[in-house]
Amino acid sequence: MPAPKQPPADPFAGLAQFAEISQGFAASLDIEDTLRTAIVEIMRALHAQAGSIFLLDSDGRELVCRTCAGPVDITGARLAAGTGIVGRVVSDNRAQMVRDARTHQDFSAALDEAHSFVTRSILCAPLSVRGEPLGAIELINKQGGDGLFDDSDLHLLTALAASAALAIRNARMAAALVEQERLRRELELARDIQRSLLPPEPAADFPLHGLNLPARGVSGDFYDFLRLADGRIAFALGDVAGKGMNAALLMAKTCSLFRCLGKTLTAPGELAARLNDELCETATRGLFVTLIAGVYDPRSGAVRLANAGHPPALLRASDGSLREFPAAAPPLGVLAGIAFPEVELRLDGGALYIYSDGLSEGTLADGSTLAQDGVRDLVQHCAALPAAQRLEVMAEPFLGQDQTLHDDITLLLIEGAR
Repeated sequence: MPAPKQPPADPFAGLAQFAEISQGFAASLDIEDTLRTAIVEIMRALHAQAGSIFLLDSDGRELVCRTCAGPVDITGARLAAGTGIVGRVVSDNRAQMVRDARTHQDFSAALDEAHSFVTRSILCAPLSVRGEPLGAIELINKQGGDGLFDDSDLHLLTALAASAALAIRNARMAAALVEQERLRRELELARDIQRSLLPPEPAADFPLHGLNLPARGVSGDFYDFLRLADGRIAFALGDVAGKGMNAALLMAKTCSLFRCLGKTLTAPGELAARLNDELCETATRGLFVTLIAGVYDPRSGAVRLANAGHPPALLRASDGSLREFPAAAPPLGVLAGIAFPEVELRLDGGALYIYSDGLSEGTLADGSTLAQDGVRDLVQHCAALPAAQRLEVMAEPFLGQDQTLHDDITLLLIEGAR
């Protein structure tokens, strides 16, 4: 009796399996889930005894086992890029089948010996997207039969590795987007906290007005003023060297210290010395603060100030003449225990301008800078405008269409009674 005929093989079975596994790779945008799914599904499809996924570290110098499955856990194992079978596959961007691992020149038995495991045959395929190497998938020992992989296994692993690589890159991109959104929200919160540290907009007839324009989401500049019990007004404008979150945090600390100490230490030189000593105790990464602190008496028009490494304060007298008051001491946070000399001046209907170097050294639309002469010209140009509007006009050269601030710009104006 003739044997019954076997049904013909389904030519689309392999394709359906490949599609199913590939969909599984993309089921999660979490990188760890993607890696675990990839190794389990690929091992199942190719009947491997063990498997692992190695990814290049951030600097591309090492391959790190991010996930594995099988009798031995090698998660966290590190290989120098370009060495061993996995390293060679990544550097050549070409899959490799090793029928007899023990005789292969690139095989190292160190892991086998450490875990009492026997590696007979190896399949390894690169993980890459458009030529960008991500790592490799390695399978160990085919289960059943002679325990050796064949060419059809190599072709299937190569195809699955390409799909897995795309899923890994997508998961990484998703993680990067989530991190960017988290940082954006934290930056918004930091900006709101910083803005709350600045004084509220005063009435139009108040003698002090300020303006702060951050170059980034957060600023390394600050200004502040506060009324003292005797009717005088303490003020300060500071600029932290550097940009970004480190500068913003030091700015917040300096601003808070001024608001706390400035209520009792009304001599500007003494206040600057105390601020300097406080900052020297904890200043790190070479950060320092340039600062002008002072006290204004509206009744007499007298101003006392101390300049710690800051651009010179500029007095425009009522007759239109200009006078500068340059720094007489180094910035805060550089050297503890030093003195900060004070100078005294009278406004007598004039106005005192204090500004950060974002105004004098900031880049204009044509690539030039104002420098000190340009600041003097601006002061003269807008002298007839109301105080708050005057500051806005002084900042206008840096706020053209499609123009990006290269440094924070902060201005403080103290206007004497006319």
